[in-house]
Amino acid sequence: MSAEATNPATPGPVAPTAARRKARPRIDLRRLGRVALLGTTGRDRLPDAIGHVAEAHRAHHPDADLELLRRAYVLAESSHRGQTRKSGEPYITHPLAVTLILAELGAETTTLTASLLHDTVEDTDLTLDQVGEEFGAEVRYLVDGVTKLEKVDYGAAAEPETFRKMLVATGSDVRVMSIKLADRLHNMRTLGVMRPEKQARIAKVTRDVLIPLAERLGVQALKTELEDLVFAILHPEEYEHTRELIAANAVRPDDPLAGIADEVRAVLRDADIQAEVLIRPRHFVSVHRVARKRGEMRGADFGRLLVLVGEDADCYAVLGELHTCMTPVVSEFKDFIAVPKFNLYQSLHTAVARGDGQVAEVLIRTHQMHKVAEAGVVALGNPYAPPAEEQSPHDGERADPTRPGWLSRLLDWQQAAPDPDTFWSTLREDLAQDREITVFRPDGGTLGLPEGASCVDAAYAQYGEDAHACIGARVNGRLATLSTVLRDGDTVQPLMGQDPASEPSREWLEHAHTAAARIAIQRWLAAHPEDETAGPHGGTQEAAPRTGPAARPSGSRRAADVLMDRPQSAVRLAGCCTPVPSDRITGFAVRGGVVTVHRVECATVARMTSAGRPEVTVRWGDTTECRVTLVAESFGRPHLLADLTEAIAQEGAEIVSATVEPPSQQRVRHTYTLQLPDAAHLPALMRAMRDVPGVYDVSRAQHQVPEAP
Repeated sequence: MSAEATNPATPGPVAPTAARRKARPRIDLRRLGRVALLGTTGRDRLPDAIGHVAEAHRAHHPDADLELLRRAYVLAESSHRGQTRKSGEPYITHPLAVTLILAELGAETTTLTASLLHDTVEDTDLTLDQVGEEFGAEVRYLVDGVTKLEKVDYGAAAEPETFRKMLVATGSDVRVMSIKLADRLHNMRTLGVMRPEKQARIAKVTRDVLIPLAERLGVQALKTELEDLVFAILHPEEYEHTRELIAANAVRPDDPLAGIADEVRAVLRDADIQAEVLIRPRHFVSVHRVARKRGEMRGADFGRLLVLVGEDADCYAVLGELHTCMTPVVSEFKDFIAVPKFNLYQSLHTAVARGDGQVAEVLIRTHQMHKVAEAGVVALGNPYAPPAEEQSPHDGERADPTRPGWLSRLLDWQQAAPDPDTFWSTLREDLAQDREITVFRPDGGTLGLPEGASCVDAAYAQYGEDAHACIGARVNGRLATLSTVLRDGDTVQPLMGQDPASEPSREWLEHAHTAAARIAIQRWLAAHPEDETAGPHGGTQEAAPRTGPAARPSGSRRAADVLMDRPQSAVRLAGCCTPVPSDRITGFAVRGGVVTVHRVECATVARMTSAGRPEVTVRWGDTTECRVTLVAESFGRPHLLADLTEAIAQEGAEIVSATVEPPSQQRVRHTYTLQLPDAAHLPALMRAMRDVPGVYDVSRAQHQVPEAP
């Protein structure tokens, strides 16, 4: 999906995950490129260039019909002929590599066909209708789902709107995202040809969006390699240190994990349990996390033991033998078979200790569980095909990926996102939540919510915008406040007020954990701003004053860079909408002869004009300098404040004042009043602040805030 993201001569980091997978001869993409340029073979013969794809596909699907792949390759090769990647390779090598990634994960034929064609509509003269006529509606839908929107049509919104389109398509067919993930993996593997700043930008989007999506779809094989590739680009020093740790461990004379693995094999052999015991080296990011958590690394910390068995019951038999015959670390036990993760993952986790203090983590699962753990939804084949006769209804229900809870919520809230920037920042926030709970309604129905969700989230999940009238809740039969955090298995009943004037509070945002709830509340608050004209006794309440030059003697008065033809009036910029140069503005006279200036689209303007208040004509002066108040919302982490202020300084803005509210549920709200030399720099400043890791939203202040004198 990118004709510019490749450089085999400058490969990305080689993740140790590759050693864990079945060995396969290294594929020479340059040779495949030469084969492609020589043209296709006879009509009935499989082209040499897709021999590796066919071999990998038949390993998972022995009876697969390869004719569809042959036809797709012939069309893709002829369509891309003459195109090259940045590295100089024939472009066809990219769809071939993406298709091979999916084939090795066990994708079915339709997915592989669409993968071979995934860039044809975007980068060649081939149309979607032609794809549909040749390969059918399913392949057409998948190719359409991964086709990017053009920058010439969407400008800066092309990337977020492409992801929105892709996610909506994934809601109907998860195979769309499978192809996108494989596409991004190959582009990340071959990113060395790009400029460093572009490498960093692509790596950040991969980190914030694609890796969480791979986690949610259970495609761990892609997720772990993507993590390592991103790690190498964004944190090269830490990556190099981790590489040195792994290299030093590789040459040590003894391997504690190998010894413990032999002990486990002996225990299971004596118990007459058929099992395969493997050593799984940790990938780079995993080693880095363990090193930060434990300090000095020991030999057994560089990997984990994997025990593969035939049946679910065998998993528990293995667990019982290990806990009986070896020294278990009970605190490490987790049962993800009885309670699978929301991304289909199933396994038993435990740990055993040796007398010398070495502790080995052990994963116990069936061969089928392992396949799903590695490949996630890709391993399930076509999720819309009728289930095989041997598959029980329970298995089909458990493995159905067509609409997981997190995806349903995402598809719901994205419809309400008012603009691409809101969608983009909210998507990153939503994907940062990696655990899910299930709560019950009194009628027996269920709601899937992210861990940490409150009664506010449950109300909006159940009632949508009607939840604006919610006044409380019952949790497990007891009255509870809307801020109450729900636990897995709770029964929750939102209580709706009968007063039609019931309305949400700004405080609800502090307890809203889901994007759907936050967007609904924010939309209501934006449409119903605090009444800045009505004081506590019905008088007029002035907007917060803004400092600026003294009055002009020519008859026009000016507050900062606002001009008007009222010589005796002072001008103040409204704190509810914080207008800046280039915004369309209007004014209203308030108490004391002061004129408050609002953005034309501010809800206060509509309220004042409907009340008969006359507008005062105002205009921006010659200067483009401005002062603006921005609100940054983030997850708490060390050095966040320093990183934000550095990003602000690099954009040439001066911090006039800053406040940081106390963290609430690991979230932090920062309010900055900033002086900008040019208001045209405001969008770039907001983007730079959003790009700071941990920041999930930056917006202009929508309510009156105190300003520095």
